[in-house]
Amino acid sequence: MDGISLLTITVLAVFVGFEVVSKVSSTLHTPLMSGANAIHGIILVGAIIVAGQATHPWVLAVALLAVVLATANLVGGFVVTDRMLEMFRGRKPDKPAKPTQSEPQGDARENTEATR
Repeated sequence: MDGISLLTITVLAVFVGFEVVSKVSSTLHTPLMSGANAIHGIILVGAIIVAGQATHPWVLAVALLAVVLATANLVGGFVVTDRMLEMFRGRKPDKPAKPTQSEPQGDARENTEATR
């Protein structure tokens, strides 16, 4: 394939991807991110394989850049997924504070105020 064909496919893939993702409802974003993380894991493995078999220095440089970007994308996806799942968890009730030794408890405080 020549460069123009590859550029055309890339531009069309960007437009289609944008349209598909923009139409996803907010309740489906977490499963979508999980699927994207699986795809990025496969991309990371492929980039590592290419980097391991590189014979030219420029191929190695591009492969290492792909490894770095895929790793950042994968980790970022997991962070975003974790934050999104945190929003769906219920809040834990706050535990009541334990009284300290220096403070009188309940009735004892009322008795000392009554004796004044």
